[in-house]
Amino acid sequence: MKVTRYVAVRAGLEDLEKIVPLFDGYRIFYRQESDRERVRAFLEERLNKQESVIFLAVEQEEEGGAGRAVGFTQLYPSFSSVTMQRLWILNDLYVSEEARGSGAGAVLMEAARAYAQETGTKGLTLTTWTDNFTAQRLYEKQGYIRDDEFYSYNLFF
Repeated sequence: MKVTRYVAVRAGLEDLEKIVPLFDGYRIFYRQESDRERVRAFLEERLNKQESVIFLAVEQEEEGGAGRAVGFTQLYPSFSSVTMQRLWILNDLYVSEEARGSGAGAVLMEAARAYAQETGTKGLTLTTWTDNFTAQRLYEKQGYIRDDEFYSYNLFF
């Protein structure tokens, strides 16, 4: 019997073609038009400029072989002026529809946590849609606490 588990691997430029369809699926989930050409350019620029850190959830077969990528998370660096520490924004988390509920999301969340701890940061912060209950359950299982103290405001152009 073939048992699949997932491992998180830090992605680099050599993984761009694995990330593109996942990132495009993520954008579609958030009601954006598919645009793999722009996705590729955006991700390539982030990776070239070392402006983000991306982890992939990759299938690992029982026999030890690596399989396909089924999800990703992308972290952006930020800072807390109050505590004068770096923190990471967990800006993107996506698991392909067929792999949801398989543990791939938890593997990605743990990779983000470990990376934040390894880099000596204050922690991780993230936002999600108010009706994305599946993601909220995952975040809360991972120890994230919903902020009831601050309001979030945006100014978009």
